[in-house]
Amino acid sequence: MIELGISTFGETTPLEKTGQAVSHAERIRNLVEEIELADQVGLDVYAIGEHHREDFAVSAPEIILAAGAVNTKQIRLSSAVTVLSSIDPVRVYQQYATIDALSNGRAEIMAGRGSFVESFPLFGYDLKDYEELFDEKLDMLLAIKNDTLLNWTGRHTQSVENRPVYPRAVQEDFPIKIATGGSPESTQKIAELGLPIVYAMIGGNPRYFKPLVEMYRKIGRLKGHDETKMTVGAHSWGWIAEDKDKAERDYFYPTKQLVDAISKDRPFWKPLTYDAYLKSIGEDGAMFVGDSDTVANKIIRVVEDLGLDSFMLHLPVGSMPHEDTLKAIRLYGEQVAPKVRSYFAAKKA
Repeated sequence: MIELGISTFGETTPLEKTGQAVSHAERIRNLVEEIELADQVGLDVYAIGEHHREDFAVSAPEIILAAGAVNTKQIRLSSAVTVLSSIDPVRVYQQYATIDALSNGRAEIMAGRGSFVESFPLFGYDLKDYEELFDEKLDMLLAIKNDTLLNWTGRHTQSVENRPVYPRAVQEDFPIKIATGGSPESTQKIAELGLPIVYAMIGGNPRYFKPLVEMYRKIGRLKGHDETKMTVGAHSWGWIAEDKDKAERDYFYPTKQLVDAISKDRPFWKPLTYDAYLKSIGEDGAMFVGDSDTVANKIIRVVEDLGLDSFMLHLPVGSMPHEDTLKAIRLYGEQVAPKVRSYFAAKKA
């Protein structure tokens, strides 16, 4: 059964209706309410990413996920992503094992290299070690998952001799997924390890990822990994409203504000034009924007074309009014998700 969820970064770009940015404190409080609603309407996962810049409220997703664990019953709680390269793997495991305890076995780690690199100078890491840091810290995190007693000789990390790491996760096979922007090299490394993969599909045509998914699964088979554990997920920007035209109109301004802000720091990003936006929300674009039927049908096509096991809709990219975000979550859980699930259930019948 396809797993459907929400991802977010806690954006604080200007609100579409007022042009004023929501405060970090208010956005953080709102996120907890959004997690609780996502659980109530039957979504499968809520994932929060880590950033260290003014236009994103969340630098410590694990704390918000822990708050969300208390009053939820079913929804899985994930990072999207934990920037593993600039954090201690021991603390990552301990934090998410604690969320696993609070939620009674509903936590997971989604680790990544970090497409935003503000955390590297903040925590004293050198970008020249970008790849080595991630590879070493991932190996360390997997060692911590696999054995209570940690024995580790580090180069970029600390060395640890026979020290226990507590608390342990409630789940026996604690989920660790790897997020990637879609480079073939990254896909190959993740496949060789036999770990679940999650693609960030935020530009171009999502079907670009099909050869990567096929390569991932082929390498997994050649390496003899358990194919049932090698799941493929994706997350994409999107917005849902009762009226398709209104959804498309309302979503443009805050999305443009965020994209334009990011483009100032990242040379391979460009300010968002309305023509480019229309292409992105079109049939072959990477944004999922419209009424419930439009979004559900596009999710079905992409999940089917790529053979995905999970899909997360990023709500919202720009700071939409909180009450509108709650409406979008309700539409997603009560109208979009049932249609998508019914489609794939019927295909298996």
